[in-house]
Amino acid sequence: MTDSEQPRRPLTYRDAGVDIDAADRALDRAKPLIRQTFSPGVVSDIGAFGSLFAIAPGDYEQPVLVSSCDSVGTKLKIAFMTGRHDTIGEDIVNHCVNDILVQGARPLFFMDYLGVGKLEGEVFHQVIEGLVRGCKRARCALIGGETAELPGFYAPGEYDLVGFVVGVVERARVITGEQVAEGDVLLGLGSSGLHTNGYSLARKALFEVAGRGPDDRVEQLGTTIGDELLRVHRCYAPSVLPVLDGTGVHGIAHITGGGIPDNLRRILPEACRAVVRRSAWPVPPIFELIRGIANTPDEDMFRTFNMGIGMILVVAAAQAGYIADHLARAGEACYHIGEIVRGQRAVEIR
Repeated sequence: MTDSEQPRRPLTYRDAGVDIDAADRALDRAKPLIRQTFSPGVVSDIGAFGSLFAIAPGDYEQPVLVSSCDSVGTKLKIAFMTGRHDTIGEDIVNHCVNDILVQGARPLFFMDYLGVGKLEGEVFHQVIEGLVRGCKRARCALIGGETAELPGFYAPGEYDLVGFVVGVVERARVITGEQVAEGDVLLGLGSSGLHTNGYSLARKALFEVAGRGPDDRVEQLGTTIGDELLRVHRCYAPSVLPVLDGTGVHGIAHITGGGIPDNLRRILPEACRAVVRRSAWPVPPIFELIRGIANTPDEDMFRTFNMGIGMILVVAAAQAGYIADHLARAGEACYHIGEIVRGQRAVEIR
C-alpha cells in the first residue's frame, strides 16, 4: 500500500481553524448581557436569521429611518498592544450613534460585525461588554450581528470590528444644514481625546518616532499612553437630543476623519463661511504631544484630529445661550467657538 493509499484521519472544520462549538459557547455567555439593551421595539431574540424591530404606531407621523456604518479603524491596534478590549465596542456604538445624531435621529437598534482569525472567548466577551455599555447609554437595542471566524485571514490575536446603526426622526425635524445662515453661532462640544480618528499618525509619532510604549507614563498626559489612546469616543446623543426640538439648531457636524474643516463644511450652504476661533477652547495635551514629536503642520493636525472638539452645533444666535446652558447642565464642555459669516462656502480656522 502506497503512502497515498494509507487511511487518512478525518479532517474537520475545527482542524481547519473554525470551532463552531466555541463560538456557540461565547454567544450563549453573551446573550444575557445583550438582552439588557432590548427595548419594547425588539420583537426577535438573538440567533434568528434576521433581527426584527417594530416602530410603535402613533410615535411618528412621517418617520424617516437614518442609518450609518463605520469601523474603529487602527485604534484596534492599541487594543491588541495593551490586551484591553473592553472599550472598543463602546467606541463603535458611540461613533455610529453620533453620525446619525447630526441629522436629528434617535437610535433604535445596533448591529455589529466581528471578524477574527481565531475566536478567543474572553476577548469576544470584552468586546460585547463594550457594545452593551454603549447601547445602554444611547438607549439603543443591540439586536444582532455576525461573528466570522476566518483562519489565515487575520494576524494572530487580531480582529476587525464594524458597526451598523439605525435610528428614526420625524421628517419635519430632519436636520440637513439647509437652515444654516449668516449670524449663526458655532457651539463646540469637548472630545475625550482622539475618539476614533488619527490613530495611524498617532501610532507612528508615539511608537515609531518617539520610541514610546503603551505602558509608558507621560506626565504631560497624567496617564499612560495606552490609557490615553483608549479613551472612549464620547456619545453626545443623551445631552444633544433633548435640545433638538424647536430650539434653533440648524446644523450639526460630527468631527471625525477630516477634522473640523472637512466635517463642518459638509453642512454649510452656499455663500456661508464658518469662522472658527482656535483660541476658544483648550486643546487636550495628547494633540500637543503628537504635534511636538512629529512636527506636524497645523493644517494637517486640524484635518487629522478633532483637536478637542468632538461635535459642533450650528445654532441661531438668539438660542445659543439657552442651548449652551442646557448642554453644560448635561455635563458637556461647551464652547462658543465661532460664527457663520457671508462668504465662500468654506471653513476658516483663525
